[in-house]
Amino acid sequence: MTAEPDASTGGRGAAALYTLLSVMFINMLGFGVIVPFLPFYAASFHAAPWQIGLVFSAYSLGSFVGEPFWGRLSDRIGRKPILISTVTANCLCYGALAFAPNIWAAIVIRIIGGMAAGNGSVVQGYIADVTPVQLRAGRMARLGAAYNLGFILGPFVGGVLAKPSAGTAGYHLPLLLSSGLCLCSAIGIALVVKESRARRQHEGRQPSRWVMFGYAARHPVVGRLMLLTFSVGVAFTAIESTFALWAQHRFGWVPRDIGLCFGITGAVSACCQFLLTGPLSRRFGEGNMLAVGMAGTVICTALQPFSDGHLLTVGLMALMALSQSVAFPNSGALLSRSVDPDHQGQIMGLNNATGALARVVGPQCGLGLLGFSINAAFYFGALIVAPAIYLALGAGKASQREGPALSPLAAE
Repeated sequence: MTAEPDASTGGRGAAALYTLLSVMFINMLGFGVIVPFLPFYAASFHAAPWQIGLVFSAYSLGSFVGEPFWGRLSDRIGRKPILISTVTANCLCYGALAFAPNIWAAIVIRIIGGMAAGNGSVVQGYIADVTPVQLRAGRMARLGAAYNLGFILGPFVGGVLAKPSAGTAGYHLPLLLSSGLCLCSAIGIALVVKESRARRQHEGRQPSRWVMFGYAARHPVVGRLMLLTFSVGVAFTAIESTFALWAQHRFGWVPRDIGLCFGITGAVSACCQFLLTGPLSRRFGEGNMLAVGMAGTVICTALQPFSDGHLLTVGLMALMALSQSVAFPNSGALLSRSVDPDHQGQIMGLNNATGALARVVGPQCGLGLLGFSINAAFYFGALIVAPAIYLALGAGKASQREGPALSPLAAE
């Protein structure tokens, strides 16, 4: 397999890509810091299990509202101002979370932060703006790798800095660090990221989110990918929200162990996305690689309850991360070619909102299933991801049949 070829855009696409990736690495480093201790943070307020799940899902509930709005707005006024505003909002919310007086205040802060920071569709839209179609899967993979590199260091730092024995105050330092890193990210975007779209007044009217949702649901590619995003999101967050409690129950893990596991998982995923995802997608097809990634996720998830210790647990988590790293960049690439450029941000926002809704449902499912079995979230995840294999194959075949992307206004 060969390295990803350069874009034929005079270097503009590549320069914009790597500038954005370096800034997003800092942003995701700040986000990753809180991942290992979030269940313990919620438990420090003496929260019930369903409230712990709500702390996880509150951010995603806000993102469900914010993603389509920011994606649509960035199509109109440009990507850069939206990126600056959303990352700045994250900075403020992490700072506020450090001093939340009770569990309900923490939940409200997480909702507001999620609403303001639902900017995944904006970042994806930026990449699509400056990248030729044939290179999008590889560059979406590098975007994912930058996120994962943030998770390599972030969870480890969070696990080291958190002091559960000090109660809620033991989480002030990592949360304030997250706030400061987001501030650095916002400053970096303002100084070095170039706008990828000219501000314009579109001719005619912009389709509403309901028109766009109807278009997306009926589209043979977008509809399948949204359903895939939802099912995999529910499964993954059901596991994510219970993993710390599962590992503590099974092996006596503490936040440091969980942070190390996430760090290794992130390293494997990032290396795969930098080196393998683009070449594999160009050789075997985006739909096929998406299906292969879903199959690998099912296998690793189903085997995790049979793990007998640290090595096998980390190995299965890393293999699951590798499977998803060869899968999801292809989803973004297929989406970007399924709608005209003036509406890519809004379509990606709707897809990300579907993922955000899954992240609301998933933690509640995972924590609810703990009452039946400590391993139930893994079995549940494997069961609902299995149909995504067929959704991926169907989306890939439909993409090959579809002609050039048309404006969603035709759907009205």
